[in-house]
Amino acid sequence: MQLDPESHQMTAIVLAGDRSKADSLVNESPAGCKALIDIDGTPMVRRVLDSLLASKVVSAITMAGPQADELATDAGITALVESGQVSWRAPESSPSTSAYQTMQTVDADQPILLTTADHPLLTPEIVDAFGRQSLADDVDVAVGLAPHALVTEAYPGIKKTVLRFADGEFCGCNLFAFLTPEGRRAANFWRKIEQERKKPLLVIGLLGWWAVIRYRLGLLPLEDALAKLSKRLGLRMRAVILPYANAAIDVDSIADLMLVKGSLEKAVDRDA
Repeated sequence: MQLDPESHQMTAIVLAGDRSKADSLVNESPAGCKALIDIDGTPMVRRVLDSLLASKVVSAITMAGPQADELATDAGITALVESGQVSWRAPESSPSTSAYQTMQTVDADQPILLTTADHPLLTPEIVDAFGRQSLADDVDVAVGLAPHALVTEAYPGIKKTVLRFADGEFCGCNLFAFLTPEGRRAANFWRKIEQERKKPLLVIGLLGWWAVIRYRLGLLPLEDALAKLSKRLGLRMRAVILPYANAAIDVDSIADLMLVKGSLEKAVDRDA
């Protein structure tokens, strides 16, 4: 059933746990976890939460992570949790497990918007654009993508995992929508492929070797890939192509962190 993007709102889930404590970002920061790394005076996850709180399409927020002792070190985020503006859960053993388990706490008929704590350039505009387009599509799962050319134009030299299809090259945006109870089955599939998230050929390989060959030759259209994956999972999936370079910027390395800080400085200079 197609949802009305003007009347439906979404519950946002923010994955804020650490994959590993052996993280160069954490080791180079006084913060005890990645989500709380300071970016120009504001913890990274707080920037994500502020954008979700300002969004028109998000009605509730649950944060999975960081650990309770780490959360307690930040008075501002602790206040959001204590006031009820943000719900908190301890993180599970992996992001996909955190996502799946947190989804079980949300009413089955409530659409879910999933993002991550390492998305500090996320804005309410990006959230609303993704959320409203996802709700308008008659699908179970929506995945946010940004054109690779748009990202490299805004950030020359940036290193991003690129998905190359016959109809274009795209970057992931760490934005996912689970719009129906059936759509949440995709979180189980995610758990199976999570270790291969930086290896698009292996993920494409789950669709069959013919799909791999077409992908390698640049002959596999994005819609065909999603149609095959939809058939494999018994779900309806669609990509939401976002016209925002910042939608594809996450912080996976010290270089990413420097890039984000530089982008924020330029934004302040423009506004001055």
